[in-house]
Amino acid sequence: MLASIKISAAIITFNEEDNIERSIKSVLPVVEEVIVIDSFSQDRTKELAEKLGARVIENPFDGHIEQKNFAVKQTSFDWVLSLDADEELSVKLQNSILEIKSYHLQEAYQMNRLTSYCGHWVRHCGWYPDTKIRLWKKTVGHWGGTNPHDKVVLTTDKKVQKLRGDLLHYSYVNVSQHIRQMDKFSTIGAEEAFKKGKNAVPYIHSTVYPFWVFINTYFFKLGVLDGYFGFIICINGAFYKYLKYIKLLNLKKYNDKG
Repeated sequence: MLASIKISAAIITFNEEDNIERSIKSVLPVVEEVIVIDSFSQDRTKELAEKLGARVIENPFDGHIEQKNFAVKQTSFDWVLSLDADEELSVKLQNSILEIKSYHLQEAYQMNRLTSYCGHWVRHCGWYPDTKIRLWKKTVGHWGGTNPHDKVVLTTDKKVQKLRGDLLHYSYVNVSQHIRQMDKFSTIGAEEAFKKGKNAVPYIHSTVYPFWVFINTYFFKLGVLDGYFGFIICINGAFYKYLKYIKLLNLKKYNDKG
């Protein structure tokens, strides 16, 4: 039998008093420490996290990828379990993690993420299974991708094992919250694309591409089976692409003038 591994949970937060307790309580049965990196919340996030035994470190937010890599560096153990504050481990996923703590065969593990949208569990629209690596040995991976869409990137050619159970994601409580987040994330996405020198073709990226996103997610990825909220999700997904590329086109236009 392999030696039992010790795991650090890493969570980044900003004004997450409605979510942080649920998230921390879900990881306590499977980890040896909880590290919360807080971007100077103005609510009770820090207080609630500390009451549950988490070590809270305040750090300015320079981006999702940067903040999550900073969080990993603050952990004490070789293994890290990374969650967003609006996520929790299902009981089945907790049991899967407990099993591999003593019989781990790989150095990175992935899990399905199931999202609740306005109280509806979304199983289509391209939102499920939404498989993500969230448990790994720190020496073999780090956070990468493009803000705000971060992902764990493995630095070696390691096999990834899939765990049973879902990572439960409590996303938006109402459609207005989703729209505000799309505005924020599309700005970040456009700025990141601009920094990397990416281009957008007028009409194609602002019209054809968003239309295709809707057709693909609503029909081919069966968003229609999620009913009313499936339609809203797919429409908003298309609108997000429109916003991102319109903002990128504006950045290019004003930069060329400057």
